[in-house]
Amino acid sequence: MFSHLLSRKLLWLFASAATTALLATAPLSPANAQDVTTTGPIRLAQVSGTAPEFVGLKNWFNSAPLRMADLRGKVVLVDFWTYGCINCVRTLPHVTKLQEKYRDKGLVIVGIHTPEFPFEKSAANVQAALRQHGISYAVAQDNESATWNAYGNHYWPAQYIVDQNGKIVFQHDGEGQYDRIEQTIQKLLNRTS
Repeated sequence: MFSHLLSRKLLWLFASAATTALLATAPLSPANAQDVTTTGPIRLAQVSGTAPEFVGLKNWFNSAPLRMADLRGKVVLVDFWTYGCINCVRTLPHVTKLQEKYRDKGLVIVGIHTPEFPFEKSAANVQAALRQHGISYAVAQDNESATWNAYGNHYWPAQYIVDQNGKIVFQHDGEGQYDRIEQTIQKLLNRTS
């Protein structure tokens, strides 16, 4: 009987430890958060509050250096990516489509190219990737992960949507959620119409 109780206790401890480890590594989900200043729900970001300033960026492509403070009044999509990440590459057509569709309506897209591997730090390689994928929006090299760290980012790709007041209102890691990202951008852009 003692061994049976000991086995059950060990099984319970193992299950508790596994659950704790799983929860510690899973990203938080802002599942039912709502922005009450709009007519419909907007999912809030894990990281909320004022969007951090872009820091530690060496090279800017397709734009002069940008600052979050100068982008107030615009809707900003901050896209963390790296050209060597297949998941990032799969999101690029969706991001470039948003650029084409909404740039004249007040959307600014800022790609933050944060390398995972040393070869991704090459400015020439980043420029080649921009040409290959038809990227015309602003992209900055974050070779030291300074902006990545300022946002508390952990994944490639990751998208942050910043409203006209400089607040992060939506955040998504990985592929997918393309309709939700576009709907959030539309709702924010419609606030000023």
